[in-house]
Amino acid sequence: MLFLSLAHGFHNNVPIVRSSQQDKEYHFQNWVKRRIEAVGLAYDELGRHGYPDFVLAEHPSGYEVKGLAYPGRSADFDCNSQLPLATQDGKQVYYIFGRYPVTREQEFPVHDIVLCSAAFLNAQTENTNTNQSFRGAGSYGDILIRDRRMYVCATPYALAPGTVGQATLILNSDEVIEMPQVLEAVGRMQRVESRERVTGYSFDLLENTLRSERGINPHAGQVHAFSVYRVRGYGTGAVSLVERGA
Repeated sequence: MLFLSLAHGFHNNVPIVRSSQQDKEYHFQNWVKRRIEAVGLAYDELGRHGYPDFVLAEHPSGYEVKGLAYPGRSADFDCNSQLPLATQDGKQVYYIFGRYPVTREQEFPVHDIVLCSAAFLNAQTENTNTNQSFRGAGSYGDILIRDRRMYVCATPYALAPGTVGQATLILNSDEVIEMPQVLEAVGRMQRVESRERVTGYSFDLLENTLRSERGINPHAGQVHAFSVYRVRGYGTGAVSLVERGA
């Protein structure tokens, strides 16, 4: 199980290794890659613009990696043009979050780690919205305006503060059949789909205002249950949900 390999690296202080001072983005992703390889899992790496970052070759799952500096921004993270999706191309998607210290050292520890179902962040399974553009702006009418969405999503550290400083696994409860004895349950959480959903937005260039359009969420009130685990004997305290306001 990948989580056990991640937790082993965390609990045994296996360091993140920065290839150079210019490596400000991929050092944690490379740490995760080594943990995947440590348990002999075959995978495909989809590259900078692929989603998710790693897809297992012999299991219908993929993993998106998010490294965050600590102390620093930990309540939310930028998803760029990719809305978190519970599934992608028929595969279950999981997120691997890891925080690490702000340092110029070449090697440094993982501060905490969370492997969670992408559905914990967003239960949607598809997003057909694409970046679009049109030309006509500016005094000569030949400047292009590009609509490139930036999604900002809550991290597990904000949604479930009991994950801070620990190695935590968060799964859809529906996925849980029989967990290895080495893991212990430390919480159950439920997220409820909102009454409304955003159906569109518009920007007034003259008034410099952004307006959202909303409609009824056809899945309003649907409950998504999640089970939380840690390696037995490691970590303290239960994990519970703190819902963020709209």
